[in-house]
Amino acid sequence: MNLGKNIFELRKKQRLSQEQLGEKVGVTRQTISNWELEQTTPDTNQLIALSKALKVSIDVLVGNDIQNLLEQKVNNVESEVIRNNKLLRMSLIILAIIVVILILAFISLA
Repeated sequence: MNLGKNIFELRKKQRLSQEQLGEKVGVTRQTISNWELEQTTPDTNQLIALSKALKVSIDVLVGNDIQNLLEQKVNNVESEVIRNNKLLRMSLIILAIIVVILILAFISLA
């Protein structure tokens, strides 16, 4: 978990100083600094206040970014579909070749 890094990046994205974020969360600037440096971690109530102040879900704050997980799953499914389509096309081509060979063999026997 990169909680400290996430707090830092989200705070910068919101253009907040450590002091400003601390005021919103109800802690000191030094507490924000300690969180960002991962010397200490926020408690549950502080996490809730942080997520509200930084306008993100707690999942995003702690690095459980559901959006990225969903995108990875979709990409994996798309890759699998593409691979299966290629296999299906190859199978159909092989089947067509076998049918043509059987037809030619039948014609030559007749």
